[in-house]
Amino acid sequence: MASLSFFSFLILFLSAIAVSDAGSVGINYGRVADNLPPPDKVVQLLKSQGVAKVKIFDSDSAVLTALANSGISVVVCLPNEQLASAANDQSFSDGWVQANIAKYYPATKIEAIAIGNEVIAENITDTTKFVVPAMKTIQASLVKLKLDSNIKVSSPVAISCLGNSYPASAGSFKTDQVQSTIIPMLDFLRETGSYLMVNVYPFFAYKDNSKTISLDYSLFKDNPGVVDSGNGLRYKSLFEAQVDAVYAAMSALTYDDLKLVVTETGWPSAGDAAEVGASQDNAAAYNGNLVRRVLTGNGTPLRPNDPLNVYIFALFNENQKPGPTSERNYGLFYPNEQRVYNIPLSQKGLNGNQSPPASNVNQTAPVNNWGGVSKATSGQTWCMASPNAEAEELQEGLDYACGEGGADCGPIQPNGACYNPNSLVAHASYAYNSYYQKKARVSGSCFFSGTAYVSTQPPSFGNCQFPTGY
Repeated sequence: MASLSFFSFLILFLSAIAVSDAGSVGINYGRVADNLPPPDKVVQLLKSQGVAKVKIFDSDSAVLTALANSGISVVVCLPNEQLASAANDQSFSDGWVQANIAKYYPATKIEAIAIGNEVIAENITDTTKFVVPAMKTIQASLVKLKLDSNIKVSSPVAISCLGNSYPASAGSFKTDQVQSTIIPMLDFLRETGSYLMVNVYPFFAYKDNSKTISLDYSLFKDNPGVVDSGNGLRYKSLFEAQVDAVYAAMSALTYDDLKLVVTETGWPSAGDAAEVGASQDNAAAYNGNLVRRVLTGNGTPLRPNDPLNVYIFALFNENQKPGPTSERNYGLFYPNEQRVYNIPLSQKGLNGNQSPPASNVNQTAPVNNWGGVSKATSGQTWCMASPNAEAEELQEGLDYACGEGGADCGPIQPNGACYNPNSLVAHASYAYNSYYQKKARVSGSCFFSGTAYVSTQPPSFGNCQFPTGY
């Protein structure tokens, strides 16, 4: 009995470790638009998608009120234009924290305050000098109200705050900002037990260097990877290399103990002609693969034991954002709550059990175009290829499943029992399901770069029977 108890404990312990290794996925809820749904509807949408974390770019009362008692954690922002006031006047910070934080907490789960946004990266001299002083006065205000143990203070920086980012092991901050701003900020983060907020956009690097940077490498797709000449680590994605460049930059200044959170990352679904790589397919691949990477993987090659925590930019397409077309097309959803493209946003979504958006707009389960479905079988699920997926991506998924994935693809070969109907969707569905069943239907095994979904209705066409286990 004692050995059985120890074995049970060991299983529980290892399970706890596995869970702790998973990162988190949040979403940036920007509102530079005139056609978005009201905050209460947005909260319903977030909950329907299993989103447990959200970041906003101000401290809007209607938004914070709508988020109360939702269970969704929130990062609020002290806008750039208020940094000088906060830095120079402790009473201003006291009043701001009272009116924008204490008023809503704890009903609204505010977990952090972002002091400005990308001020340091933009090197706005007149504003940069206020960042750390503002962080200190806001922190002092939290201490007065005894909120400092639950609410962290940081300031989002862009990857462009690095003077060097390649190879990742040689990452370093811009020399003209190290002594004046970077070190004082890192000291503050260490002293308060906070973390560095970093905005990371592989899209920009790819757009400007598409002839030398692989698109597959940029989108988390299968690729040979890039070996870092400085430490010998192999990187399979540009995102991880960029994150590790920031870690390396902190290590170079002896701040190895600090953590970071990626407070913005994303890929536009549309752009101007010069914005190479901006497309719906690439956006779906990047964000879909990012979610899968974060929720099913560990850390980065340089920090394998530090889970990745990210906030996707953005929840909606925002029609009033200035700049190139891409700026108005980072959203995962249109203002009517219809998905721009279909990707999971939570662990439940990866498992195929994600609810449709609250509006129920265009969210019926994909129906195959090659046969009917029979009555749902309790407790059984099948992995199906989406008929709305691009042919090239379906072919890539089919090739992987039948090749490296080890799926049983014999029945879809010529003269096989499931060769007909001879369509890419039908064949991909069979291969996807075979892979899914062989993997014991574990989390993440029915994704295939966003081209697959889990169905509770067994497919049926001709004499072909999809397996439910091996």
